[in-house]
This record gives sequence, structure tokens and C-alpha cells, in this order.
Amino acid sequence: MSDTYSGVAATFDKQDQLDKIQAGLLQDETVLAVYDGKGAGTGFIGLTDRRVVLQDNSFVGKRMALTSIPYSKVNAVSFVSDKSMLGKFASSSSVALEVGGKTYEVEFRGEEKAKHAHDTILRLMT
Repeated sequence: MSDTYSGVAATFDKQDQLDKIQAGLLQDETVLAVYDGKGAGTGFIGLTDRRVVLQDNSFVGKRMALTSIPYSKVNAVSFVSDKSMLGKFASSSSVALEVGGKTYEVEFRGEEKAKHAHDTILRLMT
């Protein structure tokens, strides 16, 4: 799905996740994409033109955290797959972010979404 917000079409999986990101935008900040995470703990990853937003559902007591990471603080971004395909992206795809010695990993529902997230983060962190 996609939605136009501030003149830019945002790609997203679930409307409620897009709404959460839009509700917390800074002045003049634009949503680029919001992808649903797969696997334990991760709710979703949001990409804006200024930061990465991760929803972590793994906190004790049914609590969750929304973590914002400015692109300038990302030390490395990695495409993680279950096998090498000679430069092509595999079917099981994750993106890992290294930030201040901590690694955040999000598994995606589809390699195209993982590739888009990886390429967007790489472009905006440099």
C-alpha cells in the first residue's frame, strides 16, 4: 500500500503502523516507508527522511518501545540472509543496524521490502 503525506508517497504494510509514525513526526519530517516486522519482538520499522523508528514489542509486562535512531548515529547497515546468492537478495531477508555498539535486526515479509529499507538507510546515513 502507499499513502501520500506531505506530497511524498509513503509505502506501508499496515495503516495503524503508518498512523503511529505520522503521529510522532517532527516539524517538516516526512515518512518514506513503514514495514511490518516478522518474528518475535519486532512490531515494525519506520523510515523517515530523518530517522529510523523501530517498534519493539519484547518488553516484559506487555510493554513496547518506539525507538528513534537518527541516520547520523547508524554505524553500519547490513542485509542479512540465510544464504548467498551471488549478489542477489535471498528470500529470507533481514536488515541489521549497528548503533553505538548495539545491533537492531528486523526480519521482513519479502525481499523487496528488505532491499528497499537497506538501500534507503544506506543512502540517508552517508
